[in-house]
Amino acid sequence: MPARTAPAAKTLDQVPRELLGRVLLVAGPEEFLNERAIATARDHVREADPEAELSETTGDQLTLASLGELSAPSLFSSTRFVLVRRLEDLPEESVDPVLGYVASPVEDVALVLAHSGGQKGSGVLTKLRKLGVLEMRSASLKGGELPQYVNAELRRHRTRIEPEAATALVSAVGADLRGLAAACEQLASDASVAAGPDGRQPVTVTTELVKRYFGGRAEARSFDIAEHAIFGRTAAALEELRWGIVTDLPAVLVTSALTNGLRQLTKYAAAPRGRSDGEIARLIGAPPWKLRVLRNQLRVWDADRLGAAIRLVARADADIKGRAHDASWTLEQLVLSVAGLADTGR
Repeated sequence: MPARTAPAAKTLDQVPRELLGRVLLVAGPEEFLNERAIATARDHVREADPEAELSETTGDQLTLASLGELSAPSLFSSTRFVLVRRLEDLPEESVDPVLGYVASPVEDVALVLAHSGGQKGSGVLTKLRKLGVLEMRSASLKGGELPQYVNAELRRHRTRIEPEAATALVSAVGADLRGLAAACEQLASDASVAAGPDGRQPVTVTTELVKRYFGGRAEARSFDIAEHAIFGRTAAALEELRWGIVTDLPAVLVTSALTNGLRQLTKYAAAPRGRSDGEIARLIGAPPWKLRVLRNQLRVWDADRLGAAIRLVARADADIKGRAHDASWTLEQLVLSVAGLADTGR
């Protein structure tokens, strides 16, 4: 049966929960929002059936035969989540077979079609919409819409933000949605700590907090430095760090970001297997879209090196707070050491 049309949402937070027997089109230029919508759809299917099989292909590889194979029940489960990326690369000879499937989807299959939103393949999108697919559409946000996006991101973390603070964050970080989401996550985490351990006090991000964390050059954000170091990208981490030093980025923010990143990775490594991404995200305190980053990071880490990295960060943090060493030198050595530990796992 054809699926009902869903309203488009710029933040793609309204992904329908009931996707089996339906086709979901995720289209638009914002890759970050598209990936988040896809991850949410996958979680919904896994919540409906924890044993659901997950399959993925690209538009240029899709034919009627391959679609049939991807949507066929396995020995373990009849429920399937099938993702087709780069729908714009769908060959002309495969268009009609795909449209035929969309007109009569398999009951136990959730098919997600991802399109980058450009002109290529736009004719296929028109035909899919006429068939009534569910659609989530991302759009490039304009400057005036970015503070609203910041508000929405912080609500995901059950945190509020002052209007002036939202504007200040956009001014500091810029229009990169992934960067804004990461900044909101960091601010929500630290605002929650400041609110107290009982969690009863309302958590609000203030303009003062935003300026303290992001008042310097946007490209030198502490979470960028941490992410590069944990991935083992030594040159990129050092470049971001040196910009941060020039613009007076507080050293404790870098050690805090590294601590949070490494601890979250440790929690992810210890998370029970067989759970849905949504369940794991709740267990480790991370948004579901970040699990892809953690999965990629974990490929170059093991328990021993994670423990060693956490100890290095703790020692550097104590040195910086105790003013025993030059903070810039301490941070450079820390970034080199953490990135080096990651690099040995390649």
